[in-house]
Amino acid sequence: SPFSHNNFREIVMTSLVRTLTFFAWMLFSLSGLAAALVETVTGDVRAGATASAATAFSKDQRIQPGSVVVTGPGGLTILRFDDGQAVALTENSEFRIAEYSFAKDQPQKDRSVFGLLKGAMRSVSGLLASRNAQAYATRIPQGTIGIRGTDFMVAVVNPAYMSVLNGTIAVTNTAGTATFAAGATATVASATTLATAIAASALPASVAASFSQLGSL
Repeated sequence: SPFSHNNFREIVMTSLVRTLTFFAWMLFSLSGLAAALVETVTGDVRAGATASAATAFSKDQRIQPGSVVVTGPGGLTILRFDDGQAVALTENSEFRIAEYSFAKDQPQKDRSVFGLLKGAMRSVSGLLASRNAQAYATRIPQGTIGIRGTDFMVAVVNPAYMSVLNGTIAVTNTAGTATFAAGATATVASATTLATAIAASALPASVAASFSQLGSL
């Protein structure tokens, strides 16, 4: 009958809507597992499981935890993480998202561990670091950088150099821990040498140029 036919169509349509809603929710949930959204891409910028396997990516692409981001000559990218923190990379850099976990209502699961193997980066902390600073770390060959509500830059050119724009950073290695507040410039020569403050004028020209570029973003 017409009534039963219409009723059947209504049941089918309702089921279809629920199915599509379910799959949309699943896609959203899976995307939430990603660490960062690519906010800006200029020049040669690639990402992959390893530096050698990295391929070009584009603006608004999601980057998964475990990925390595590589910038070539003239390359520049800004990554925006799910808790609001941002990482900017200049040319000839190699950056790894070693671990990243953020759940707005579950701060006990917070985890943000990055690695900068070469090049220069600027890190501006977000919600994760403000509510659980111990969950954040940036590893460089010369040590580990921890933060306290921070905006800082670091360049790894052997030795490493740091510039603190806001907040405080702590650089830890086998020699101990050194802290630097906003306005400080510092260097650390190796994993067995304590980080020390230096004058900004003592920065190598290439590092000063990278910091100038990052500071203007």
